[in-house]
Amino acid sequence: MRTLPLCLMILATVLLGWRADAHALEPGYLEITPVPAGEWQVVWRKPQVAGAPMQIEAVLPESCAPRRPPAPRFDGRAYVSSWQAACDRPIWDGLLFIEGLSDTATDVLVRFQPSLEQTPVALRLTPDHAEVRLPEAATPWSVVTSYFSLGVAHILGGLDHLLFVFALMLLIRNTRRLFWAITAFTVAHSVTLAVSALGWVTMPMPPVEAVIALSIAFLANEILLAERGEEPLTARAPWTVTFSFGLLHGLGFASALREIGLPETDIPLALLSFNIGVEAGQLLFVAVVALFGMAARFTGLTDVVAHLPARAVAAYGIGTVAAFWTIERVSAFFA
Repeated sequence: MRTLPLCLMILATVLLGWRADAHALEPGYLEITPVPAGEWQVVWRKPQVAGAPMQIEAVLPESCAPRRPPAPRFDGRAYVSSWQAACDRPIWDGLLFIEGLSDTATDVLVRFQPSLEQTPVALRLTPDHAEVRLPEAATPWSVVTSYFSLGVAHILGGLDHLLFVFALMLLIRNTRRLFWAITAFTVAHSVTLAVSALGWVTMPMPPVEAVIALSIAFLANEILLAERGEEPLTARAPWTVTFSFGLLHGLGFASALREIGLPETDIPLALLSFNIGVEAGQLLFVAVVALFGMAARFTGLTDVVAHLPARAVAAYGIGTVAAFWTIERVSAFFA
């Protein structure tokens, strides 16, 4: 029992290493837009898994032909199929589903434009809900629910962002200071999320993702400095550090929005909903970690951890994963 907390932290580090690519399980992407003559232009992107397309397939409603995509081509990142489908009945009269999605741990983002005059709507399909009836028209409520769920999914699926928050929780032990540090992080990434998603600021994503990984390595080093009794920069000026790195993380959040686009007539609502979704996912993560901490105190495990270098082990684990991400993302510059 005395080594249980340390073993759990080592296990968590191993699991993080197994999921070392923060975005290994990228979502599939399906776009359906109207074209003249009552047909639909369909674009289907399947993630790459071990050099092959993920074993999922978009299947249109029964009234459409063809229902399934042609053979995909690899575009350097995913496997893409494109075709036109004609439907005997309105496409929203039947169910769209993703075959094989229930056997995976990823999601599929659907961008559907009901007509040439209407704004597109974003939908999210998951392994538990792999089918959907496409909406006949986009509504403000559908924009809110779609972009909110996309925001929650993006933050919970982004291990790099969550690992940054977890490192903050290990580093800043004062609850009040931690609250304001996370608030500064939130404000900063909200700003860059907005300006980047709106196209006011454009930056190439590979360098941004590499620096995001470096920000996590920086916090891991800060934890080790604190363990040695030194006063790290984050302890002296937590809001400055988290605000600065939050600006970078916001650019990473914006990349998800650029993939699916924003509805032209509801840009502020979609942006706000996505950002609230990101915050809800982040708060959910913080709450879960806090609950584990309360459970540890209740069971007396914190007394055991006090005699073990658990925080140092966690810092080395975080730093190792962050270093791997940094090398991987920098090497992608030359791929």
